[in-house]
Amino acid sequence: MPDPAASPTSAIARTPPRGGIATWLRAMRARQWVKNLLVFLPLLFGHKWHDHDLVLRSSLAFVVFCMAASSVYLVNDLMDHAADRLHPEKRHRPLAAGLITRGSAWIASAVLLIVGAAIAWFFVSPQFIQIYALYVAVAGAYSMGLKKVMLLDAILLAGFYTLRIFAGSVATDIVVSQWLLLFSLFFFLGLAFQKRFAELRQWTDPDQPLNRRGYVKADIERVGQLGIAASYLAVLVLALYIQSPDVTSHYAQPRMLWWVLPCLLYWTSRLWLLAGRGELSEDAISFAVRDAASYATAAVVIVITLIAQPV
Repeated sequence: MPDPAASPTSAIARTPPRGGIATWLRAMRARQWVKNLLVFLPLLFGHKWHDHDLVLRSSLAFVVFCMAASSVYLVNDLMDHAADRLHPEKRHRPLAAGLITRGSAWIASAVLLIVGAAIAWFFVSPQFIQIYALYVAVAGAYSMGLKKVMLLDAILLAGFYTLRIFAGSVATDIVVSQWLLLFSLFFFLGLAFQKRFAELRQWTDPDQPLNRRGYVKADIERVGQLGIAASYLAVLVLALYIQSPDVTSHYAQPRMLWWVLPCLLYWTSRLWLLAGRGELSEDAISFAVRDAASYATAAVVIVITLIAQPV
């Protein structure tokens, strides 16, 4: 009698399905592309959203950064392949689950990198490709080892976000205020520490460092303090930015923008409370995409900005 375990049907059942488009989008972390919308901020704050040429260049910069980020994510998963297969959640990632092969992941990463560079060079500007190369180089170094360096990992994450804003500035030749870059640095530093705090909150082994990170469980209080301080420094910088000539000259009612501050205080403070309760298990940007309160806060900020009458 034939062994059922050796039947073709059984073999097919044991073979994981190979990835289609949806699987590749998961592998490339398409849900993280929302972070690259930061390249549009120079266009927005420069009040140039009616310039179709600049909108196109910002859109191409967005596409280029999505390709670069996905390329780096694939390399990151290739480097962490063995560890991810043992992780209770990360083992479901397409590469760790065997839905895509390591060889195809290397090829896809290289193609994304090359196509992104070609778009940056031919369709954006030669200056923009320098920012692209800097991002790819530092992000690659981060994935291959710098993410294990305590504190430096959070500073680099904040720098990646700020670099996206600067990239949007280079792509459109719109000079961004130093206040905006400083706000971005503190704001995203707070979110980076918030992510580490949430990870430490769920880490159960007090004697072992956080998985592939330089933190231990005993660091959680200090990480929280550093993150909250950075978040509130961002609010202070925003207050100084609102009363600067860069802002007052672009709004008919600039005083209305002060109402943005309590909105930001509410949003950041709420996220820290959720992280402290253990209800924030991912980075804040991914959480905000699915959070109704975040959408409501953003809507209020938009209404306040419109009432301030941008000119």
